[in-house]
Amino acid sequence: MENAIFVGGGGDGYGVKQGLLLNYANRHGLIAGATGTGKTVTLQILAEGFSAAGVPVFMSDVKGDLGGIAMPGDPTGKLHKPFSERAAKIGFDDFSYAAFPVTYWDMFGEQGHPVRTTVAEMGPLLLSRLLELTEAQEGILNIAFRMADEQGLALLDLKDLQAFLVWLGENRADVSLRYGNIAVASVGAIQRRLMVLENQGGAHFFGEPALELADLMRCDADGRGMVNILAADRLMHSPRLYATFLLWLLSELFETLPEVGDPEKPKLVFFFDEAHLLFNDAPKALIEKVEQVARLIRSKGVGVYFITQNPADVPETILGQLGNRVQHALRAFTGKDQQELRRAAQTYRTNPRFDTEDAIREVGVGEALTSFLERKGIPGMVERTLIRPPSSQLGPITAAQRTTLIRTSDLYGKYETPLDRDSAYEALQRIAAQAATEAEEAAAAEERAAAEEREFKAARRYQPTTATRRSPSSREPDSLGEAFGQAVMKELKGTTGKRIVRGILGSLFRGR
Repeated sequence: MENAIFVGGGGDGYGVKQGLLLNYANRHGLIAGATGTGKTVTLQILAEGFSAAGVPVFMSDVKGDLGGIAMPGDPTGKLHKPFSERAAKIGFDDFSYAAFPVTYWDMFGEQGHPVRTTVAEMGPLLLSRLLELTEAQEGILNIAFRMADEQGLALLDLKDLQAFLVWLGENRADVSLRYGNIAVASVGAIQRRLMVLENQGGAHFFGEPALELADLMRCDADGRGMVNILAADRLMHSPRLYATFLLWLLSELFETLPEVGDPEKPKLVFFFDEAHLLFNDAPKALIEKVEQVARLIRSKGVGVYFITQNPADVPETILGQLGNRVQHALRAFTGKDQQELRRAAQTYRTNPRFDTEDAIREVGVGEALTSFLERKGIPGMVERTLIRPPSSQLGPITAAQRTTLIRTSDLYGKYETPLDRDSAYEALQRIAAQAATEAEEAAAAEERAAAEEREFKAARRYQPTTATRRSPSSREPDSLGEAFGQAVMKELKGTTGKRIVRGILGSLFRGR
């Protein structure tokens, strides 16, 4: 099919060939269906089609079975015969096996190049979502980001944010006058959430070198788009971290890429697997953020495709933005399931040849109902479609094959070694050390003055004289500067050392 990705179709009881037009591929899409109905194969053939057309792809590998796209299919394998028969049935005349260029990524750096971003790039809104903060706690986090930005302190990793929150709690009295009340309990709650995030692997994600978006939008020497695969099998144990990372990536693409309108083909296609994790218990502000990104990122040349079990997992405001759809079978075992199936059928442009609701229930593995945007962006009539077989290997690759592909990548070495630049944590450590040193020096000076006073009084008892001597601490100040110095020395007496350290820390920080 010209300027389109061939998806399938043809055969007895099926419609004409179905294809996804490249110039409408940035209008987003949906791949839905119950477990085991063929969503992964559909995802793989779309990724192959985009790569062959020179469009880079980013997708998460939740089950660990998408890595095979880097290897050609096996003509001697057990799947060759059914694949060949299906290819002939749907008119896939140029079907052949082929491998595609792949870059592997992994937030933990074990199954791919490490993926990192900084705390500052994540921002308070997404970080609050990740930590499940209350409104009051989110407000404190916003204050921390605002003050760090004003003082020029970089928040790069978790220890930067943790150190700054400690400073914020210690200086809450002064800060609250300008920004509002800062409760110690709320600061402590945020710190506990950060500790949980750190234990779940968040320390691997926040830091440098941060991911450069250009490395996701590359083509190989033959002009084929790079297929970026994020290893998400371990990441799925922290579903909020997974969802927040992917939303951050979308937000960064939206903020960074220029407007391109409606290009001949997308600049990048983003597949969001297990999309329900993004929307489960999500606050209204976050839903609005996703809706905004989905609506506007189209003009940046980025297509977003949600993969989930049921279209009802996606809010209607976002579902309405998804013009290209592949609907695999849904199982209606309960009354709620039947209602959701009926709603799913109502979102398609009806076909007089069959009942859409019945077809969604009846299609088998490897079959689907498809509806793609046609000329002028009109939704196509829903069609029963046999999905074409993949050209690459179906299933995972071996650990040795993955390691070889990672180490031969032209990105190998760029992200593998973490950096720890001078940032908020180091700056606050220096300020605290300087304040402690000054407090110790002031206390030592006071002690020396007190010792001299004791020695003078002892000498007077054994050497009576009419002359009097003033101790350094009791003589009249010769100047206004000496008077101020004496006032500071008095403040350093007793148990005020810690308070002075905190006060000096605050004054030095504000003076930066």
